[in-house]
Amino acid sequence: MTVTLADVAARARVSPATVSRVLNGNYPVAASTRERVLRAVDDLDYVLNGPASSLAAATSDLVGILVNDIADPFFGIMAGAAQTAIGEGASGRAGGEKLAVVCNTGGSPERELTYLTLLQRQRAAAVVLTGGALEDPDHITAMAAKLGKLADAGTTIVLCGRPPVSGGAVTATLAFDNRGGGRRLAEHLISLGHRRIGYVAGPGERTTTRHRLEGHRAALEAARAADAAGGGPGAGSVPEDQDRLTVHGLYDRRSGYDAALELLRRDPGLTAIVAANDTVALGACAAVRDLGLRIPEDVSVAGFDDLPFSVDAVPALTTVRLPLYEAGVRAGRLAMGKEAPPPGGIATIGAELMARASTAPPRKG
Repeated sequence: MTVTLADVAARARVSPATVSRVLNGNYPVAASTRERVLRAVDDLDYVLNGPASSLAAATSDLVGILVNDIADPFFGIMAGAAQTAIGEGASGRAGGEKLAVVCNTGGSPERELTYLTLLQRQRAAAVVLTGGALEDPDHITAMAAKLGKLADAGTTIVLCGRPPVSGGAVTATLAFDNRGGGRRLAEHLISLGHRRIGYVAGPGERTTTRHRLEGHRAALEAARAADAAGGGPGAGSVPEDQDRLTVHGLYDRRSGYDAALELLRRDPGLTAIVAANDTVALGACAAVRDLGLRIPEDVSVAGFDDLPFSVDAVPALTTVRLPLYEAGVRAGRLAMGKEAPPPGGIATIGAELMARASTAPPRKG
């Protein structure tokens, strides 16, 4: 049932004229009254009637792209690629060109919901949500409800770099194989002879963090079992207490630096450190050097994502490549209906190991 301006007025205990004044911002209204009206708008999910008010179900020329941090190349690359794809082939005439707006949430679940509400009120033609999702039951419920309302209003919803969500609101999901990538990276280090491997993880409540860590630990579990079954020297040498060798932090350089120092304090015998992403890995590399250790002679360091600077790091960073640009382009095309959704609406995008000079066999002795 469509919520009307009169419904908002009744909820806020004001006149419809007062609601109109608050929403249009063309007349002074007391702060307490304005707050009541805006709260009622949010509670009722009231959508403003735009210029095409007679076409209540019509969408606008607006496309929203939600990112955690536009300054992070991981998100910047995907957002830029999606924006390019959204605009490609447009003639500039009515119905062709779309206005792609990047919404920077700063990782805040509240901001994520707020932006979706604003895009709903603007009757956005499409919304592209990038990066991992927050694993909080209340937020998941709120997101499902919000995405459902957007879809009901005719908005196309595409997830890029996110796991699938339940319900039928999402048109297409492009999910990165973070578990597989994490496993392949750990297997690479294990094949070099590493067993004492520290892990710098991202925020614990994020799906990307959990999936990459699960892949990493699955490889270590397999190596421990294989070592034990072999019965030779080094059998069972993979430490059982992996929590002690894992430090969580933000996806930034400072977290990588601090976490690497903490890991080497906990276990000075570590021969390798895996970082949550390439930016974190650069911080870890700096910490290793500041301790007077060499990379990879004393400690191997690896990252994830294969951001543009990774190959130019010294030594070049071993990492897992995610095709961020390609995924962004595909998300933009799906948002605009220029490409058919994958079978079942979900496509898993593979992760490729990029073995470079920052990893080598551990030093003997």
